[in-house]
Amino acid sequence: MEETDVIVLWGSNARETHPIFFHHVLAGVKNGARLYAVDPRRTSSARWAHAWLGLDVGSDIALANAVGREILAAGLENRAFIERATTGIEAYRASVESYTLERASRETGVPREAIREMAHAYARADRAQICWTLGITEHHNAVDNVLALVNLSLLTGHVGRFGSGLNPLRGQNNVQGGGDMGALPNRLPGGQDIEDPELRAKFEKAYGCTIPPRRGWHLTQMFEAMEHGKLHALYVIGENPAQSEADLNRATRLLGGLEHLVVQDILLTATARMAHVVLPASASWCESEGTVTSSERRVQRVRKALDPPAGAKDDMEIICELARRLGKDWGHPAAQEVWDECRSLSPWHKGMSYPRLEDLGGLQWPCPDETHPGSPFLHGRLWKEPREGPPAPFHAVEYEPPVDALDADFPIRLTTGRRLDSFNTGVQTAGYASPLRRGESLDLSPEDGARYSLADGQRVRVVSRRGAVEVPVRFDDSLRAGLAFMTLHFPDDAATNLLTIEANDPRSGTAEFKAAAIRIEKV
Repeated sequence: MEETDVIVLWGSNARETHPIFFHHVLAGVKNGARLYAVDPRRTSSARWAHAWLGLDVGSDIALANAVGREILAAGLENRAFIERATTGIEAYRASVESYTLERASRETGVPREAIREMAHAYARADRAQICWTLGITEHHNAVDNVLALVNLSLLTGHVGRFGSGLNPLRGQNNVQGGGDMGALPNRLPGGQDIEDPELRAKFEKAYGCTIPPRRGWHLTQMFEAMEHGKLHALYVIGENPAQSEADLNRATRLLGGLEHLVVQDILLTATARMAHVVLPASASWCESEGTVTSSERRVQRVRKALDPPAGAKDDMEIICELARRLGKDWGHPAAQEVWDECRSLSPWHKGMSYPRLEDLGGLQWPCPDETHPGSPFLHGRLWKEPREGPPAPFHAVEYEPPVDALDADFPIRLTTGRRLDSFNTGVQTAGYASPLRRGESLDLSPEDGARYSLADGQRVRVVSRRGAVEVPVRFDDSLRAGLAFMTLHFPDDAATNLLTIEANDPRSGTAEFKAAAIRIEKV
């Protein structure tokens, strides 16, 4: 990041949501990189950018396809890379042909010259990176949004090389590690497909049990199963769906209707308060031994510094004790034993012994043996001679507007996000003072304040097609007319997710938190 030429922050306010990472972005800018911020709001990140492309909420595919078309029209694509490392370029070319700069400007609200400038700068750069977060993924077409950005990297060859790549900035600590360890409905540890009989047999032999041959439910499907009477019990570890899910009225109703709810957490969340059983856990960052995986796939050691408070236990100890009471005695394994079992089953992690992790300060997967140095570039294989593994496919994707349409009754677009001083539903931050924290508000442009005859600080009722909350108005000149912003940090005071829509992406299961239609009523 510090030695690249072009950085595109797409749907990411990294200055506030990934502040440590943003230090590296600023170092890159200081070293001469051009920073482009693609975001409906002129965020604090955008204020550092060479250019801000303030697109309408949910129009990302229209913008990305126009960037791709402009690169092709100008002959700036990396033809050699496309021929040797990709498939599907002609279908992609045909799919973006109608996304002219004029159409994109009309669909997105971004001036055509700004689109053209970013397209040329990204394509001409020796090194360039696209970074994204929830502004891309919290939509009903989340996977297509990501694929639209992947297409741009394949078109230019900005992937798998130093200073060039695709960088999904992870939302929470070790979310990468959770997925790598199999906390996904279709994957076993090491990203291995649970529906592959050969891979499944390896785990069945090691575990001494039969693993169901079909993928499980993701979170959205779990709530659908609750609604249809197919899911009666839920075991929640370190999650607060009673306050983090979209359409909170529905979420709390379904959680409250479960026959049995177990919550394992370090704090008594709103979900835990609904539970039949609460299992107090340790704070893994300082009260447990183990490993953590960063956004760049770097596995590092975590060392226990403190004992948990009385009554709380390490997550692993809780799970092993639960297994014993369910008829499987796993003993009392140390963290290193569990890690070595993982290494024996996951080719990604096989070469990552504890001594190597200690000596080298961490390793990046894949690391297939104990002589391997780790893999700094996940897709470096695309540049090998001959190319290793399958080619990377282009995906033709089409623009679709947000599900929750604007109309005369709901004329304002509400988007949601985070602020620097708080974390998600506030469970881990609300109990601590911060000079930056100011509580929830409905952030509006000064123009909308004048249009609706509102005063800064005036309390209003915010109404969507699903619910309503009361909050004070705050004028914010980073917002354009017609766009409002709220966070989910203060659900006890103003449950923003009562307003958001449970329209979800069919492949990822992610709800469209970023695009609700609202109106404002004076209290």
